[in-house]
Order: sequence, then structure tokens, then C-alpha cells
Amino acid sequence: MLKIAIDGPAGSGKSTVSKIIAKKLNINYLDTGAMYRMCTLKVLNEKIDLDDEKKITDVIDKIDIKMENNVFYLDNNDVSELIRDENISKNVSKVAAIKFVREKMVDIQREIATKADVIMDGRDIGTHVLKESKNKFYLNASIEVRAERRYEELINKGANVIKENIIEDIAKRDKFDSERENSPLIKADDAIEIDTSGLNIEEVVDLIISKIGEKND
Repeated sequence: MLKIAIDGPAGSGKSTVSKIIAKKLNINYLDTGAMYRMCTLKVLNEKIDLDDEKKITDVIDKIDIKMENNVFYLDNNDVSELIRDENISKNVSKVAAIKFVREKMVDIQREIATKADVIMDGRDIGTHVLKESKNKFYLNASIEVRAERRYEELINKGANVIKENIIEDIAKRDKFDSERENSPLIKADDAIEIDTSGLNIEEVVDLIISKIGEKND
């Protein structure tokens, strides 16, 4: 089975690229970041202190999440838009760093990968979730470029945001994700690193598909 791992920091383009590759190769796309966002939304909805790992563990142990055709359901409610809220973006790294949360989500991700060809994007796909895959990629870009992408995305959705605040938030997420104890954001030794700063989406997609072709000839 074809298993493709796409890792990288926030705003590096991994989700957009992964979705396009999934369509072009006719394989399943799993947005692992959305899974952690749903966990974060659940915790915030329950008004749980983000430092209370015991209560978070209890809630996530019983969480009901589903993903169908790029629609995300939490407790049978479509939360596809809610999980993209800035408040979720600011808090998701902290929830995702909890060992039990990661273990539960990784179990779900690996189970999905045993049933079909799949492309997954996240921060620990190549190093942890699909570490046996031979198709690993690490996308990166400067903080300024990543912040600009996020800013344009939010503006297009009608949000009132300040670019400097986005740069600050991304820098904080980079630091937290890279330094967390459980499955930190690092490039897998055998992953191909691609700087997307000066590339458009199609150029990144074509480059990755060509590399996949070379690896699977």
C-alpha cells in the first residue's frame, strides 16, 4: 500500500499540497491536524483548564470524531469551520502535546493507513505515525511567508486580523511544537525537505509526485 507522510510547521502548505496529491493519485487524504483541532474544540467546549491533563485525558478517551469527504464531525456535529477558528489555532499545540491525546489519535491514524492507500500531513507523520513509509517529505518556509499565507487565508474568510500577531503566534507554535516532549516537530532522517517559500502550490505538488514516482519505480 502507498503511504505518504508530509510533515512541516504551521503554514508550510502541507495540507493544501496533500489534498491535491490525494486527488491526483486517487488516494485517501487524512488531515491529522484537524483531528487535534477537534480534540481542542472538545476541551474548550467543556471549559477544561488546558493544564489539567487528567480531565483532558478523560474527555478525549470518550471523544467521538468522524471524517467524511473532508467534513469533520465532533459528537455528530459538523465542526469543519469551527476548528479553523483562531482560538483553536492558538491552543491546539498545547492539547496535541499531551501524551494520551497523541497516542489515541495516532492509533486511529495508523488503523486508517492499514486499510487503504493514504497521504497524511502533520508534524510527526514521518517520524512516528508512518515511520516505515519510504515516501516522506518535510515542507518548510520562512515565518514571514507562512504568516502571509495564513493572513491571506483569514482575510479571505472575512476575519479581522493583524499580520504581526500571526507572525508572533506562528513563532510560538514553532517553538512549542519543536520542544514538546511527545513526538516533537522534527524532520525524519530519510525525509526529503522542500522549501516552499519561492514555489507555488502546483510546483510543490509536481515535485513531490515526481519524487514518489522515483521511490516507487
